[in-house]
Amino acid sequence: MRVLILGGTGFIGPHVVRYAMSRGHQITIFTRGRHDGELPDGVTRLTGDRNGQLGALSGGRWDAVIDDSATNPDWVKQSAAALKDSGRYLFTSSTGVYYPYLTPKLDESIDPHATMIDPKDQDEAYGVQKRQCELEVLRVFGNRGLVVRPTYIVGPGDTTDRFPYWVARLPLGGDVLALGHRDDPVEWIDVRDLAVFYVTLLENQQSGVFNGVSPAAMTSSRHFYESVQKTLNPKATMVYVDDDALLERNGLVEVVPWVLRTGNNRYATSVSTSKSVAAGLKARPLVETLRDTAAWWPTVAEARRLKPKFAITPDIERKVLAAWNSRRR
Repeated sequence: MRVLILGGTGFIGPHVVRYAMSRGHQITIFTRGRHDGELPDGVTRLTGDRNGQLGALSGGRWDAVIDDSATNPDWVKQSAAALKDSGRYLFTSSTGVYYPYLTPKLDESIDPHATMIDPKDQDEAYGVQKRQCELEVLRVFGNRGLVVRPTYIVGPGDTTDRFPYWVARLPLGGDVLALGHRDDPVEWIDVRDLAVFYVTLLENQQSGVFNGVSPAAMTSSRHFYESVQKTLNPKATMVYVDDDALLERNGLVEVVPWVLRTGNNRYATSVSTSKSVAAGLKARPLVETLRDTAAWWPTVAEARRLKPKFAITPDIERKVLAAWNSRRR
């Protein structure tokens, strides 16, 4: 296939490019030209901007388009209009469209709302914008439209400091804060598994909506922490803190892949993956994701590694552990 990727140099894009090319597909990327992305030779590069500067796409037709760089519905309207004569259009959405997460086992049969209810709720705003993007893709492309809703995307090349926290923290050893109740569900997807799934859907000429949740992630927080310890530093001591109020007071409501299960986030990590598995989604073991992320982290720019934006800072960890231990004496 001739595949156009809107984006391609961020987190998901390079993995999609490399896997698609290994399958023999011809890749074109459309970016602002600010980042190289360390892509293989043979990639065709078009330069422009989703904010109205789409001239480089004029007259082009591709067998498939992968849109992994949009949250703004206006951007999707413009790109969908420009590319309506191409083949399939796969849009990267988010499980955020299901917010508020008030229903267990969230699956693709649910119709997420597309208008704001609480204008002050930023989580709702994100979900609504993604849903509006989805609807535009499905409106323009019909049965050529594809929507994938990933949960937390993790693995080598992560542009956030969410999941890398664990590979940076565990080597330091000592008492490591492990948040939540034993049976709290956690969810993630390795970026490489997501990339393979994208290409699989396109090769199989699928259409419709699919959740992007790793079947390997259908597990408990306790199992996740035990895997982190065993894989990254068996000598570290995981201290399990299941006091929701204590965690919330210290701002610990989302530490990927765990989410505090209160209020609108009650079922944030209870998204179904069965339809996607049936369509070909496969998952590597968590151990592999942890090891590969740990091997990649030292290659990250020193400035970022020295001042990461981790949800759990050393001060917060010490404070929470001190409060927890004082209650247990």
